[in-house]
Amino acid sequence: MANKGLFASAIAKLLPAPNAVNREGAPAYAYGPEAKLAQLAATGTLADTFYGAAETQLADVLDAAKAVDPHFVAQAAIYARTSGAMKDMPALLAAYLTVADPDLAVPVFGRVIDNGRMLRTFVQIMRSGQVGRTSLGTRPKRLVQRWLERASMPRLMTAATGKDPSLADVVRMVHPKPADATRKAFYGWLIGRPYDVAALPAEIAAFEAWKADATLPLPPVPFEWLTAFPLTAENWAELATRIGWQALRMNLNTLARNGAYDVAGVTDAVAARLADRDALRAVRPMPYQLMVALGQVGDGVPLKVQAALEEALELSLRGVPKVPGRIVVCPDVSGSMSSPATGYRKGASSKVRCIDVAALVAAAMLRSNREARVLPFEQTVVKLKLEANARVAVNAAKLAGVGGGGTNVSAPLAMLNAERAKVDLVVIVSDNESWVDASRRGSTATMKEWDKLKTRNPGAKLVCIDIQPYGTTQAQAGADILNVGGFSDAVFDTIARFAIGETQDWVEIIKEVEV
Repeated sequence: MANKGLFASAIAKLLPAPNAVNREGAPAYAYGPEAKLAQLAATGTLADTFYGAAETQLADVLDAAKAVDPHFVAQAAIYARTSGAMKDMPALLAAYLTVADPDLAVPVFGRVIDNGRMLRTFVQIMRSGQVGRTSLGTRPKRLVQRWLERASMPRLMTAATGKDPSLADVVRMVHPKPADATRKAFYGWLIGRPYDVAALPAEIAAFEAWKADATLPLPPVPFEWLTAFPLTAENWAELATRIGWQALRMNLNTLARNGAYDVAGVTDAVAARLADRDALRAVRPMPYQLMVALGQVGDGVPLKVQAALEEALELSLRGVPKVPGRIVVCPDVSGSMSSPATGYRKGASSKVRCIDVAALVAAAMLRSNREARVLPFEQTVVKLKLEANARVAVNAAKLAGVGGGGTNVSAPLAMLNAERAKVDLVVIVSDNESWVDASRRGSTATMKEWDKLKTRNPGAKLVCIDIQPYGTTQAQAGADILNVGGFSDAVFDTIARFAIGETQDWVEIIKEVEV
């Protein structure tokens, strides 16, 4: 046979040539400016990742923001916070807009800075100098003042948990005007200045009294304030019914260590709270957070509580839509997918790995689409049998338990082509750092295999869910190919809309966001 590289088919030559290389040095397609910013906003956590440093990611975000219209920056920030449940990235983009478009920064601040943690992050970023200023400036200072002046006392007390900067630091910076004697006393207490004890908020007065006499009832303050002091099993039992839903999820083992479940009624109360549908709708926990929480519960956590946590996971995925047609879901289980989904951060790295996210997407799609095929891949497709009727957590754990090997994004497509399979939708969940299938000529192997599959299945569509912010993909976006970033439940709706032809571009979805 003649040299295939020289005498390739005319169709193959029409495929787009790669215009970039990925972090493994293999051919890839670079995202356009808006798509790159969208992907960074939805997946970036400003932390070290498997293939890059936090500093590189920060530079990438700011460069991408400068390359697009400020209005799209605003839309990306709001999308990342409201749909993607991101934290640091929306705060960074809001801070960037205070320099790039101060007028636009005002509504974005209002939509993005929605709790005390976000406020402190915004101030931290502003003072760092990374967005072009080392102080808040007049308008950002006013935005922070207004947030403090409008926040309720419970909200302010919650914001007073955390440091670098602390809420006390923020108050010292912006000097909010207290609306009444109670607020004035609170600010004085917070920053260590003289204050009118009689005017203190009732909650803080009760906290100060409890610190002096622990036999008094637990004061209604953030539970983090209380855990710095010795607490009884009964105290912990009471906290189990008071703390927020997310705090409850994260402290199930802590309750066990401190004997809370030994107190009558606590097990039933905790189980009921975890599976409460109204609470789940209000909190909207990330499904993968629930899956990981399930995997981390210790033997001391009652089975009834564990069952409620699993029910919460199932309920959180009720909204995963059923997509018509023949579906194939391909989670990447290669070695790089074992890195933390939100990056490495000293003392605070998430236990959620990229492979956990990919596994949960696959298991959730299978649960709603019982006839779907699941083809996990690394260098090749991994043989693994999943039961469509099995619990989501069971199938996700099976997939996440594979792990290892190099990355070959084209492997599942090649297998489908070898089988001459009939396919309507292929969903690939990966970090896109494919290198096993790298080629020196022509398009990427993923595009070549997709072209073959499309020849047999003209109506087929490909969705590539990119869960790491590296800026390249193995499949160039088009009418039949969607690249989408993120690991929140918003991704499922995006897949469904693309599959039925409601949208052809993830960037367009973000452009629907009202500022």
